[in-house]
Amino acid sequence: MKVTVHDSISSIASEDWDALAGADFPFLSHAFLELAEQTGSVSPDAGWTPRHLTLEDGGRLRGAMPLYEKSHSWGEFVFDWAWAHAYEGAGFDYYPKLVSAVPFTPAPSTRLLLADSNDTMAAHALVAAATQLADDSACSSVHFLFPEEREIELFDDCGLLIRKDCQFHWHNRDYTSFDDFLATFTSAKRKKARRDRRRVHENGIRFRRLRGADLDSETWSRVYALIARTFTMRGSLPYFNQAFFEGLSARLPDNILVIQAELGDQPVAAAVFFESPTTLYGRYWGSDGHYDALHFETCYYQGIEYCIETGKQLFEPGTQGEHKISRGFSPVTTWSAHWLAHPEFADAIGRYLDAEGQHIDRYIETVDRHTPYKDEE
Repeated sequence: MKVTVHDSISSIASEDWDALAGADFPFLSHAFLELAEQTGSVSPDAGWTPRHLTLEDGGRLRGAMPLYEKSHSWGEFVFDWAWAHAYEGAGFDYYPKLVSAVPFTPAPSTRLLLADSNDTMAAHALVAAATQLADDSACSSVHFLFPEEREIELFDDCGLLIRKDCQFHWHNRDYTSFDDFLATFTSAKRKKARRDRRRVHENGIRFRRLRGADLDSETWSRVYALIARTFTMRGSLPYFNQAFFEGLSARLPDNILVIQAELGDQPVAAAVFFESPTTLYGRYWGSDGHYDALHFETCYYQGIEYCIETGKQLFEPGTQGEHKISRGFSPVTTWSAHWLAHPEFADAIGRYLDAEGQHIDRYIETVDRHTPYKDEE
């Protein structure tokens, strides 16, 4: 088997990559990753140097891995700043490191792209190639962020450290309407959700779904301005630039959805979603000011309504946010896997992750008691 390291996703044929990635994860598509590179959101200057791997056997692509060399830990959503500080305090360099992830996207998806999902030999070869590349490139570590749960056993077999975290996801229980969904809530929680929605509509705000040809350059300018304002209010900048989004609506028109909130004919807020045939992913939000309950309506209730109408089974609204629980989202375990070259640090971090994992388990068990569903009181 031959492993090749690619300094750009463009050096891999899109049809070959997408045949491995499948249609379930739009973020893993060749178009998404290529646009991130072509628009400069992902680049060595941004601290993300592409080092994608392909695995060939007899001229046939047997596997691949999205991989980046990182000079920082921004945009990952699996927090290892304390590890970096510990390394530096001991006189070691934590950066550069290798990260297998979709940049700026905390959505679980496969990290080991295989022609045959049962090909454990190819999977082990990809992990070994990543750790060997780390050694060859003087990288401190390799991190697989937000892999699928089914990949964790293999990472564990490869000797990697396993880390747990928590997100809140919505699951479609074959609801026929939003009211059918709310009927599964306790009375108090149902009244609260209806009050949230009523406040928005009483303020005269209406919603429009934008997809494909609706998302032209002028529309993206308005949407991006709302997103950028909200990022700035939080003391940061958007990870992706406007050119990236414009490119996506041209190259992945069936995978991107914008729900725009309008007061009269004026857009006042917008949420950007991605979708696969089965799943809706909430990604970015922005508004031109504060409107009572508008964030909940635009980012959560509108998304749930869309999932029910289109038959999607899962809605992943992004990281963090216990306020999602009362709106019908349930805690789920998310995963990462880590290889560290320094054995003493690996041992210490392994012990820390064991304790952290127990805490995450207890946290999920605790918050799961507070979902709004009647059958879970």
